[in-house]
Amino acid sequence: MDKKIKVAVLGAGGLGKAAVQIISLKKEMSLVAICDSMGYAYNAKGLNTKALLKLTRSDSVAGLKEGKSSKDPVGEIIKLSTKFDGVFIALPNLPNEFIPNIIKRFIKKGASLVFTDALKRTRATELMFKLDSSLKKSKSVYLVGCGATPGLLTGAAVLAAQSFVKVEKVNIWWGVGIANWEEYKATIREDIAHMPGYSVEKASQMSDEEVEALLDKTGGKLELHEMEHADDILLERAGVVSKRSQVEVGGIMDTRNAKKPVSTAMTLTGITYNGQRSSHCFMLGDETTMAANVVGPALGYMKKAVWLKKHEIYGIFGSTEFMPMVVK
Repeated sequence: MDKKIKVAVLGAGGLGKAAVQIISLKKEMSLVAICDSMGYAYNAKGLNTKALLKLTRSDSVAGLKEGKSSKDPVGEIIKLSTKFDGVFIALPNLPNEFIPNIIKRFIKKGASLVFTDALKRTRATELMFKLDSSLKKSKSVYLVGCGATPGLLTGAAVLAAQSFVKVEKVNIWWGVGIANWEEYKATIREDIAHMPGYSVEKASQMSDEEVEALLDKTGGKLELHEMEHADDILLERAGVVSKRSQVEVGGIMDTRNAKKPVSTAMTLTGITYNGQRSSHCFMLGDETTMAANVVGPALGYMKKAVWLKKHEIYGIFGSTEFMPMVVK
């Protein structure tokens, strides 16, 4: 890269903190801005990531030396949009309109940036694609669904599909282990929304006490099947499948143990040019955490988005439409 990519992170929960830590290890990126629900922090020369990582769950980034309290922290980051190159969105995906509405605010401000996210739900992703013309007008690049699933595993499915003349199905089965659910409240609420008897609206309105009561009933584990995951729309757009129903996503989350309850894998089954049915399987190492498999790819896609913007290719694209670049 010609210069360091200056990054702003929206959200300072589990994924936001992981982004802080990973960016601190990269020579090609510098974290200059971050916000949470109570405030924001900005430093043109780079934020003190050690101080950021020392913050507890009850602390706000507003308490940092460079921090300030605000009733509209995202709005403050938007005001600073000429001061950085890329935005990683580590905010809750609930409700479906939440992140699309935030991007509309950036567009209204006239910000010309690159964005990546870990958006998961199909309906939310559909709303994002409707912003394509507006993003093009603002000369921005948005890569959507750049986490683990969709993202890392969906990209692997695109590569795996090359061996076949017809893809029959793509199955993604994930395992996530976290020691304390409070580190990833938003992520867990999103997963609860996929459970029978729950919805996006119901999950987003649940109190922490109600979430804890549900987790007590399930022994801290959530087993999910036939999730509404944007892997389907992204693989359809890429031409890997002709129908979204050919993509199945499910998994098990253990909210009380860091060890994964099951291994995470993507299995693609198809027919070869000479009529053979076979499957490719891409499996993630059990030692890699959810944060590593979400934030790492999202930053790699951000570097690709910077490359696209440099070449004057604007608009919104799925993570299945480009390969991420390695951030050194």
